[in-house]
Amino acid sequence: MQSLASFTMRGRSQATLVAAAFAILSLIVPLIGLISSAVIALVTLRKGADEGLIVGAFAGFAGGLLAFAALGNPLPAVGFVLILWLPVWVLALILRQTRSLVLTVQVATLFGLLVVVGIRLLAADPVAYWMELLEPARRSLIENSVIDAAVSEQLVAQAARWITGAFAAASYFQLLLALFVGRWWQALLYNPGGFGAEFRALRIRSEVGYLALGLAVVVLLLDEAMWATELLLLLAPLFFLQGVAIVHNLAHAYSAHRGWLIGFYGLLLLAMPYAEILVAGLGFLDSWGDLRARVAARKKG
Repeated sequence: MQSLASFTMRGRSQATLVAAAFAILSLIVPLIGLISSAVIALVTLRKGADEGLIVGAFAGFAGGLLAFAALGNPLPAVGFVLILWLPVWVLALILRQTRSLVLTVQVATLFGLLVVVGIRLLAADPVAYWMELLEPARRSLIENSVIDAAVSEQLVAQAARWITGAFAAASYFQLLLALFVGRWWQALLYNPGGFGAEFRALRIRSEVGYLALGLAVVVLLLDEAMWATELLLLLAPLFFLQGVAIVHNLAHAYSAHRGWLIGFYGLLLLAMPYAEILVAGLGFLDSWGDLRARVAARKKG
């Protein structure tokens, strides 16, 4: 990764090449798109807003040519510029100006909110919209005797209530992952260990915890309050990231072997979504308990 970051920072043409190439490759392997967005973040963090915009524009043009050559359609490049690179550029600029990772992470939720608003403008009834999209999959499962018709209808109806918020949360979480990779690259090249310390100190404001608690109460009391469900899901990645930061902080404080962190991330993959819920719950509790300060005080004592 460090060699790729070093190559990216050699000049504008190299950054453009890496961003455009990984954007096109992501059409085959979607997760590779994070690398493309991370290039925009790295250039913006290190060289400023103008250079980040220029590289994004050049990479969008180059990606459009590659997409047209490969697919006969340049629109995927336009999607990358507007949906991924531009938001990541904004977040990188905020982080560069404020040097506050926690503020940048909290601002990122606004992009998720834009997704929610967009879906609600697109569909007057989001639940019905998602149920219609899921209907072919439901019928296929019924025809293959995978699930009972009555049960499948109930499951789809329940899932449709959560998809808008979950989709919006996943959208801005992806932006944050790209930003984190860009920040990590910046630290590897110019400030070794800097991102680790910055991430381990990530702590969401307690007001966000109170907001989440209030939304949870509304969701429990008012079954039709879909807006509360969507907003609660938007906040979930914040607490998840805080929980991950706590785990990293504990591993660092006790000089744990790297294998413990590898096992932790393996558990997140193998025990979805229950492990993520537990980690988010840990982050939620830390909004008031400040577990890291307690651990530091205990070690000092």
